[in-house]
Amino acid sequence: MKSICVFCGANFNGDPLLTEAIEVLAEVMVNQNITLIYGGGKVGVMGMIADAILKKGGKAEGVIPQFLMDKEIAHTVLTKLHVVANMHDRKQLMSNLCDGFITLPGGLGTMEEFFEVLTWLQLGLHSKPVAILNVNGYYDLLLRQLDVMVEQRYLKPVNRELVLSSTDAIELVDMMSKFNVKMDENWFRDRNLI
Repeated sequence: MKSICVFCGANFNGDPLLTEAIEVLAEVMVNQNITLIYGGGKVGVMGMIADAILKKGGKAEGVIPQFLMDKEIAHTVLTKLHVVANMHDRKQLMSNLCDGFITLPGGLGTMEEFFEVLTWLQLGLHSKPVAILNVNGYYDLLLRQLDVMVEQRYLKPVNRELVLSSTDAIELVDMMSKFNVKMDENWFRDRNLI
């Protein structure tokens, strides 16, 4: 993988385990020459992952809509900053620029981004790994909810299996690098898409 898009919050709750996980993830990405693609902000977890990557000598590209640029929350020392018209363009460009997605703790926007790229994968619109770095149990209930969706037959097991997750950044990036889907006729048939 040459680049990973990280979805994460514009807030930070002060969790030292999250700070540690960000440092480990940044170290793994820089050591493997993986460029960070993210939302372009300087605040919260977003700013922390970008700063960690840059301090270690890595590359960080941000994608931010103009209205957030106008509010002066953009990170100003990134490798590259793309300014786009709106949130839809932001998500599309972030997706186009990356080879996979990692979700760190965040709020509504983070969840929306995660579920959108997961849905795109389910529908065969991309074949990139979609992963959760489950720091300090933050996503335990979300992962359990996905299991409930399978139990209640609203989510096919083959689609539940698309979500990679780990509590360890090193393991997660390794899982992502091994992710390989074959989007053939069986892929679409298994998902009732043909």
